[in-house]
Amino acid sequence: MHQMTPGRRWPVLAIALLALFLALTMPSTSPARTVLDLDTVRQPVDLADWGDFWVDPHAQATVQSVDAGTGVNWTPTHSGAVYNLQPRQALWVRFTIPPAPDAERWYLEIPYASVDRVSLYSQDTAGQWNVLEAGDRIAVGNWPVPHRHPLLPVTVSAEEPRKYLLRVENMHAFGAPLMFISESRLNRSEQRVSLILGIFFGLAGLAVAISVLSAVSLRDSAYALYAPAVALTGLTQASLTGIAGLHLWPHLPAWNDASALLLPVWTMAAIVLFISAVVSLPERSRRAHLAMQGLGALGAVASVLVLATQGPTRMGIMAGYMGLTQAAVIVACLWAWRLGDRYAPWVLVGGIPVILSALFPLARIAGLVPVSFLTSHSMQFGIAVELPILLVILMLRSQQRRENSRRIQGLDRVDPATGLINAHVFEERLAHMIARSVRLRQQSSVLLMDIINTEQIQRDFDRRSAEEMPLRVAGRLLTTAREIDSVARLGELRFGMLVEGPLSPQDAASAGARVIARCLMPFKDKSPEWVAQLRVAQALVPLDGSDVNDLMQRLHAVLANAPRDSRRGVFALSDAPGTGAGSGFAPSGRAPL
Repeated sequence: MHQMTPGRRWPVLAIALLALFLALTMPSTSPARTVLDLDTVRQPVDLADWGDFWVDPHAQATVQSVDAGTGVNWTPTHSGAVYNLQPRQALWVRFTIPPAPDAERWYLEIPYASVDRVSLYSQDTAGQWNVLEAGDRIAVGNWPVPHRHPLLPVTVSAEEPRKYLLRVENMHAFGAPLMFISESRLNRSEQRVSLILGIFFGLAGLAVAISVLSAVSLRDSAYALYAPAVALTGLTQASLTGIAGLHLWPHLPAWNDASALLLPVWTMAAIVLFISAVVSLPERSRRAHLAMQGLGALGAVASVLVLATQGPTRMGIMAGYMGLTQAAVIVACLWAWRLGDRYAPWVLVGGIPVILSALFPLARIAGLVPVSFLTSHSMQFGIAVELPILLVILMLRSQQRRENSRRIQGLDRVDPATGLINAHVFEERLAHMIARSVRLRQQSSVLLMDIINTEQIQRDFDRRSAEEMPLRVAGRLLTTAREIDSVARLGELRFGMLVEGPLSPQDAASAGARVIARCLMPFKDKSPEWVAQLRVAQALVPLDGSDVNDLMQRLHAVLANAPRDSRRGVFALSDAPGTGAGSGFAPSGRAPL
């Protein structure tokens, strides 16, 4: 291979530099525009750069002047365009549909339910302009094709092109794509969207029904506030997706236009009141609760201002109120969390999907992104995730409140530390057991038990271990008792047990010993020396007596008079106090009971 000499290298370099200079300085030809091809296989068909647009700064141009090009400066359209319209401006788009097969009907689809007005002009054979109109300012029932969003029929000819002019009015940015779709493809597309919306509205309806029923049955104010919040959330999404205009108020164009701004305000006002209840602000701080209520009432003022203003101002009022309420909700949850509310962090977790999904429609309203599937349906996905989370939170919260209420109502019958019945209920049940034993002529047993080694536990371990001992003994007694038996806490270290008959003499005599043996078993997570030593006073009914007060006094006296250094564990009431007769139990290898 021959190497290029320095003398030959210079001409080649000069030619390359000259070619680069000519490429940079010569005017470039613009790329060809995409031809609008109404292909039934690839749908929907985007207008892309086939059309031209012009923004009428005063919204006063007529279709004739626009067609003639008087004062019009056309610019090619492009995919994903966002047109920042002002209230007194209008967007004009011109396009021509080339000859295409006319076997199916075609529509110009504008997938934006909140557009104010769209007007599609077409010219007939006589040169007259015909118009089809849709949008929020026109009753949906009067649209050429009543639908969730504007759907305007276009004429397709297999022989000649068709020229159209589209006029769009909107009080804020307009970024909806202009797409062409055939009738058969439209039906399939609507089935998919209907499935998504059906799941969402079904879930919202179920949440409302559960909340109403729970509010009535449980008398819980949180459920009563959650029901309207969910209902308004569903109505807001119905308005924004066009479902409400199509099915709920098809002949109310003024309300259809205003509902997309008013319903979000009302929804946030209801959510503020609901959050105040679910994180228990009335109990934590009356001032904070009143502030949240005032913020909810401020929604009525914001609604009046939205109706009284036009253009960007009303959008600013709505966005400002929603931002203020969302910030207040987050602050209230964080504050309640800091004060120990167990449900406040889960409320925040449930709100994260909604906050993230709300960024897409907000970006669309601000004119940052065009209309797309995410900007239209992201909120439904976020709310669908939030609804079950909040329902579970409400159920757990309601269950905890019912348990607390039962505990408070049962303080006169139940020991709050162990959940065992107290002395009053114990004596009532003892009276019933004596009556049954007399009527059925059977023997039952009543036991009184003292924990006698708590001081030793405190010396060998610590004070907390000594305080824990009665709670552990209560659990052991419950596992020893049968379903028909009763266990009570009669004092700090004293317990009682009713053993229902019929009992055989052997079972009756060994009842106390079984209890002591069960409590002497080591606990799973404790040292082998950390065990409960009991002293038991035992009586048979009705053999040892049928008077409740007398029987209880005698049993208490047996425990009070038992020698502290006695090795006996069980003292039968039939024995004479201090004689040492009767049944006894002293486990070998352990300290005397």
